[in-house]
Amino acid sequence: MSTAVAPALIGSNPRGVPESEVFEQALELGIADLWENVVLGKYIDGELSREEAIELVGLENVQRADHEAAVVEEDVDCGLDA
Repeated sequence: MSTAVAPALIGSNPRGVPESEVFEQALELGIADLWENVVLGKYIDGELSREEAIELVGLENVQRADHEAAVVEEDVDCGLDA
């Protein structure tokens, strides 16, 4: 989200939710995203087993990380063959 859009969204509060609650929810979502990225990074780097990663962030997220890692590896292989 661009920095120009965020203040506009916060300023237009159609549900009447207190601004502090909006910021609290944003912070919680940001922390959850950071946690997921750390766990998946450790999984891809081999520091966590697949089972541990699934337990921490769920099967869907681990499958997405597997797919993304495979795509990157494929791109690297294509680049090395060029």
